[in-house]
Amino acid sequence: MSDDTLPKWVKPLLEFGPMAAFFFAYMRMKETVYTIGSNDYQGFIVVTALFVPLLLVCTGILWKLTGKISPMQIMTVILVTAFGGMTVWLNDDRFIKMKPTLIYLIFGGLLSIGLLRGQSYLRVVMQEALPMQDAGWMILTRRVTAFFFGLAVLNEVIWRGFSTEIWVYFKTFGLTAALFAFFMMQGRLLTKYALQKGD
Repeated sequence: MSDDTLPKWVKPLLEFGPMAAFFFAYMRMKETVYTIGSNDYQGFIVVTALFVPLLLVCTGILWKLTGKISPMQIMTVILVTAFGGMTVWLNDDRFIKMKPTLIYLIFGGLLSIGLLRGQSYLRVVMQEALPMQDAGWMILTRRVTAFFFGLAVLNEVIWRGFSTEIWVYFKTFGLTAALFAFFMMQGRLLTKYALQKGD
């Protein structure tokens, strides 16, 4: 099944539903301590334990329905599983909070390697959605690279300097708003370097 044949709400639900569920579950369970076996777990840890399999299931359904998963989604699933697993296993919330930092550093690093080679790796994954001239892709890639590194630093500042609740708000709403605002600000660039018919 292709994206075109899916109801428009299915893909956003599968992509953003797990994070929304994480947020609402955390708000409900954040003050509760759960005793499992001989160990006490804060609500945040329990919510993380529920979030990991939910994300895996939703990603699997998305793959089944569309036949494809983006590289960023694959990397996110791997890191969420690894860092979420360590968070629950070690009963330490620092690991899942570090996950966004690592994701943004990895993608910023990969894009940097491409730039050093005079290439836009961003173009490889986005050229169908954003047909642009080569010069436009190089400019956009430099901006996205800097943006990713900036988000990595910001995530470190938030989780190390503020409460878990502040970090959850930041992860759920702040990062999403930042990504949306960033790409909205690229409108002039996309227009200037857009491929015209026949290019």
